[in-house]
Amino acid sequence: MASRPQLPLLLVLLSFLILLSSATAHNITRLLSQFPDFSNFNSLLSQADIASEVNRRQTITVLAVDNSAASSLSSLDSDTLKQVLSIHVVLDYYDEEKIHNLRRRSTLFTTLFQTTGVAANRMGFLNATKMSDGRLAFGSGVPGSPLVATYVKSVASKPYNLSVLQISAAIVPQGINGTPLAPFGAPITAPPEVPAPAPVDDSTADGPAEAPEASAPEPAADAPEADAPDADSPAAGPAADGDAPSPAEEEEDQKSAAGPVAGGISVGLAMAALFLAV
Repeated sequence: MASRPQLPLLLVLLSFLILLSSATAHNITRLLSQFPDFSNFNSLLSQADIASEVNRRQTITVLAVDNSAASSLSSLDSDTLKQVLSIHVVLDYYDEEKIHNLRRRSTLFTTLFQTTGVAANRMGFLNATKMSDGRLAFGSGVPGSPLVATYVKSVASKPYNLSVLQISAAIVPQGINGTPLAPFGAPITAPPEVPAPAPVDDSTADGPAEAPEASAPEPAADAPEADAPDADSPAAGPAADGDAPSPAEEEEDQKSAAGPVAGGISVGLAMAALFLAV
């Protein structure tokens, strides 16, 4: 009899769990079906049984490619296709803001392929690298692998459980599934820096003398940085060498100026002596 009052409580708890499960569940197939540009990729996810793995997990990011890029995957056998697609499933949530604010220049993402137990030599990881031109590039985590895809845009998201981001090309590591496959897509490189234009040769400048590219005139006679005034400079500048007094004239001027001073001193001394005598 005591167990009957607990039955409604259990039903309420069960209903809450069901609602919580439905609120957090996602369906990648249904989500991508809203975007016709990704119909081929969506079909391949179901064909390789990767869609069910995505739906089973709570926190996931899918790196999707459009129909044009997904067509290159149709030639892969079923085992290789499943492995390649599992590399495009990152075991964490990354929306547009989070993936563009990675703390390091290069970051390794753990993918669904890493959980299979057959990934070797970091093949179960993806390398995301910030390029010098601002782009975010992706490649296999295998050491020495090129970056073959770039971030395009955010397709859809369900914070913080499921995010779908578009990349420019599929990522197929060399040697996956024991097959020496060539990398899909051309390696991504940053554009070279444009060198600064060479300075214009003053000797070949066609412009008039006052043009900016012509050689600058020598400093004027009254310029502060000049060491000495120009001999041909006008009288407005500092005094020329011809106008400067000679050493003899300077000495004569000093003597003539000192004479009255000395005389005045002598008269003063004489008057002081006379005063003391009285």
